[in-house]
Amino acid sequence: MKSGKESADARVYRSIFEGVLNRRLAPGTKLPEPELCALFGVGRAAVRRALEKLAYDGIVVLRPNRGAVIAQPTREETRAIFEARRSVERALVELAAERASAADIAALRGQLDEEHEAMHRFDQPSWARLASAFHLRIATLAGNAILEHYLSELISRCSLIVGAYEPAGNAPCEHDEHTAILDHLEARDAAGAIAHMMAHLRSLEARIETSRMPGANGLAHLLGIDPAQRTAVE
Repeated sequence: MKSGKESADARVYRSIFEGVLNRRLAPGTKLPEPELCALFGVGRAAVRRALEKLAYDGIVVLRPNRGAVIAQPTREETRAIFEARRSVERALVELAAERASAADIAALRGQLDEEHEAMHRFDQPSWARLASAFHLRIATLAGNAILEHYLSELISRCSLIVGAYEPAGNAPCEHDEHTAILDHLEARDAAGAIAHMMAHLRSLEARIETSRMPGANGLAHLLGIDPAQRTAVE
């Protein structure tokens, strides 16, 4: 923006997004427009723009005539999102290993230093932002705008899942894992960078507490029955 000041809708968007990352806004939390207008001192148009962007990013669900709520990802959606993200990041890492310059690698190391510093001062919003920024920076270095756009959308969806369902106290991404990926990129070792990225994303997915997701605790689960092992009723 020309003034350099944050727009009203951007402020609403950022506050809600960070509220999810900080676990202040749980999945299913209602977001009434009148209350948001009063809290931020802005008009309905700004609030609606923010909610529409949050909905586009998969953070919010807009329900006709019932208002907006924080999205509630299911176990199946989570699996599909991480599966898609691994496929996209595999391609991006391979391209980045081929195309990134020495200056690009140095700049990314500087970004990792910021990430490390934020981690040690327990600044969760900055920590989460920089962790996502590492992945997006690799996407930029890959030089494929279409894949970069896909990854940006997937990271937004992952941010909600991690913020809501990862056990408290964990990093959105482990700093040492990022460092290992960058080391392989610097060595132009695409296979090594891909292997570390895939392990990194699988580790992140494994930490998600899917048992707390909608529909995860159905009757079969509560009765201790594995649906895959049920026999047909005679």
